[in-house]
Amino acid sequence: MTVYCLGSINADHVYSVPHLPVPGETIAAHGLTRGLGGKGANQSVAAARAGADVVHIGAVGPDGDWAVARLAGFGIDTAPVAVVEDPTGHAIINVGADGENAIVIYPGANLRQGDARIAAALAQAGPGDTLLLQNETSHQVQAACLAAAQGLRVIYSAAPFDLDAVASVLPHVSLLAVNAIEAAQLDAAFGAARGAEVIVTEGAQGACWRFDGGEVRVPAFPVQAVDTTGAGDCFIGSVAAALDRGLDRAGALRFASAAAALQVTRLGTADAIPSRTEVEAFLGRVQDPAKGA
Repeated sequence: MTVYCLGSINADHVYSVPHLPVPGETIAAHGLTRGLGGKGANQSVAAARAGADVVHIGAVGPDGDWAVARLAGFGIDTAPVAVVEDPTGHAIINVGADGENAIVIYPGANLRQGDARIAAALAQAGPGDTLLLQNETSHQVQAACLAAAQGLRVIYSAAPFDLDAVASVLPHVSLLAVNAIEAAQLDAAFGAARGAEVIVTEGAQGACWRFDGGEVRVPAFPVQAVDTTGAGDCFIGSVAAALDRGLDRAGALRFASAAAALQVTRLGTADAIPSRTEVEAFLGRVQDPAKGA
């Protein structure tokens, strides 16, 4: 089966800072790295590193050849990535000494998706395949509608969170991923009528998968975080890959939790995402947090 991702492609400029600046404060960074990022690219890389066959649908500017090459280097099919006139999207990421971050994103080419290209990319997709979506591109509704009509599992990571965007995409979604704050807003707006199953990520507290008739909860693996940037993307891309290979809800959550735990112990985003082999080795040597110490 195949995981398709309509997703952002960004150049990440990551500054290591002693602490996150407050309004009006100027601080000096003590490190700078540049690399591949964007919620969509990160999720595609996570799914590919976890063993899935991945097709990325996106757009870059004339300056984006390097980003497409990086995606392809992870084994991702980049044929549906278009080159448009707008600059490639980029992000300015400040990472504090405690691993927390503050991010400013310029969307650029990510907002120049196209109906025809999406339809062509999904032409051979069907039941058993997955479409991943986020809120960093245009055309999420069109893609979700088309994918749902063709029987795909549609996983929507509703970040950056926008209630109007969620309301538009939600009727076509199989699985919605939000954080705890976003989940509260979602419940207030839609209640039980939202339809889709929901994964709520809670950082160091773990994650919960809510569905009709119950929920599955998986605690986080305790690690020393050095950079939390992209952890949620790593998590949901890993969930998509785990479901693609037939794991149940609990198994998918546990695998994804371990992948995210490993990722936050490393600096970077896409380049910090662990492979399936690394995740399985980690799971083989650590205590399952659900069973206690």
